[in-house]
Amino acid sequence: MLQGINRGRRDPDARLTRAKVALDEPRTKSEDHPTLTGKKSRRLPKLFRIREKAHHPGPDLSSVSSHVGIESVAGKMSDTVHSLSTNGLTPKRQIQRWSDALTDLCGQFDVDALEGSSLEARVNFTTVSRLKLCQIEASQHRIAHTISRIKLSEHPYIKIVFQTHGVSHFEQDGLHFDIMPGDCFAYDVSCPHTIISPSLTRHEVVIVPKDLLKERGFQLSKMAPCKLSARNGTGRIAYDFVHAAFGEAPTLTPVNAVGVADALIDLLLLPLRETGAMFDRGSAEATYVRAQGFIREHLRDPDLCIDRISAALGCSKRYLHMLFSDRGMTVSDYIWKARLQNCRQELESQNGKTITDVAFSWGFSSSSHFSRVFRKYFGIAPSSVHKGLHGGMPADVVLE
Repeated sequence: MLQGINRGRRDPDARLTRAKVALDEPRTKSEDHPTLTGKKSRRLPKLFRIREKAHHPGPDLSSVSSHVGIESVAGKMSDTVHSLSTNGLTPKRQIQRWSDALTDLCGQFDVDALEGSSLEARVNFTTVSRLKLCQIEASQHRIAHTISRIKLSEHPYIKIVFQTHGVSHFEQDGLHFDIMPGDCFAYDVSCPHTIISPSLTRHEVVIVPKDLLKERGFQLSKMAPCKLSARNGTGRIAYDFVHAAFGEAPTLTPVNAVGVADALIDLLLLPLRETGAMFDRGSAEATYVRAQGFIREHLRDPDLCIDRISAALGCSKRYLHMLFSDRGMTVSDYIWKARLQNCRQELESQNGKTITDVAFSWGFSSSSHFSRVFRKYFGIAPSSVHKGLHGGMPADVVLE
């Protein structure tokens, strides 16, 4: 009888478990999901199922006060992933709820639902170190950061937005962009701007503190909004990394989160560097990045030296020495370490080349010198790697 009584009780933990299971279940095949490229797929790869969870209808928050900010959804998601929805609220409270959510994320905005009778919106967000990663879905709406709003709050952020569904119209400083699925656009949130979405839109957003970009040579005082493609190339790689980072954020330790955030910022900046947007080519960090790029491009050239690098970059050898010494190495150290790492990767690939062929192809001019520095750097002979006796590069062998 006692067992029967226990079965008849409502177990709150069981309800939470059932809710989590329901959230994790994939949608039916009939619910096609638009990918970044605008194509539809009935069976999604694991990576894109993360987004299915992100766009699953959220909990009814209508019983909560109108200003609750972004909060964790118990039983639905990890403690490090937060969610807010306007579902079930009156139109007036929907506007207030969404405005409060944006304020918590990056600053104050004017919000309206255009001609719609309601604003159905949802945001899931997490943090990776100092970055905020968001997955946002909203019906037709308009948001604006006006001059009057600038006086009320600071917006010390850059937004990098990947549009995955619907069309948005962006305006800032007299520039107009039509944002389509597969587009990426970056802009300074502190400058007045308007974004109009006449129908349902979905996008994934990275909110980056300005000081993190300044450290990497971006001159934010000159930043203008820019639109890029995330359908291929570095833009696509950056999007895939953002998407994966959102899904894996709950599993990261604080130390790993810092490393992932640094890698994510550098990857996001690749397409921006290609356009020259915001990049201060004269700063120390910018010069160091340019030096790294020049070295990578000419790594196979045995005549690569600091004289050529300084001439190409238009700076003194002394200045280059200072940049690399600040990071605990010399220019020569950086070049040889990069060559050794590439040699080891090629030896491990078992591509049929001899050790001498590999060494000479990466700028070495002496087999004995190569073997000596290889053993000193990796602790093993190149012949051992070539024969497959040792695999994988040591975890502590990293070029900064």
